[in-house]
Amino acid sequence: MSLFSHVEPNTYSEAVKHDCWRKTIQCEISALESNQTWETALLPKNKVVIGCKWVFKIKYKADGTIERYKARLVAKGYTQIEGIDYHDTFSPVAKMTTIRLLLSLASIYNWELKQLHINNAFLHGDLKEDVYMVDPPGLTSIPPGKVCKLKKALYGLKQASREWFAKL
Repeated sequence: MSLFSHVEPNTYSEAVKHDCWRKTIQCEISALESNQTWETALLPKNKVVIGCKWVFKIKYKADGTIERYKARLVAKGYTQIEGIDYHDTFSPVAKMTTIRLLLSLASIYNWELKQLHINNAFLHGDLKEDVYMVDPPGLTSIPPGKVCKLKKALYGLKQASREWFAKL
C-alpha cells in the first residue's frame, strides 16, 4: 500500500485512498479556509460557475527521498470569459538580462542579497471581479445549493498572477 502512496494521483478519488494524500488535502483546505479564500453564496442568474480540481505532486530532496506531498486546489480558469470573469491578466516578469545585471552589481559592490519564498503566493491576491466556483472535492462545509464565491485568487485563474503582483 505504501508503494502506491509514492505515485502522484491524477484525481481526488485516487488520492483519498491513501492517508498521506488525505492529510495533505486537509492541510491545504485548512490553509484556504484560514486565508478566507471564499465565502459561500447562491449563484446569481447572470453568472457561470467555474470548476476546480486537485493537482498532486511529490517533492523530492536532492538525494531522491521524499521531502513532502503537495496538494493544490486549481481553478479551471480556462472557462473564464474575458470582460466578465476577468479584465486584466498582465503581470510583469523580470528578464534574465536584468537579473544578471543586478547580480553583477551586487557582486561588484558587495551588496547583501536575500531570497524570499511565500507559500501559496497566488492565494494572497484579492479578487476584484465576482468569480464563482463549484465546491472542491473533499470540502464538506458548503451547504447544498450554494457555491464558493472567491474572495482571493486561486492558481489557474486568468487574473491570479496580476492580483498577486498587485498585492506584493
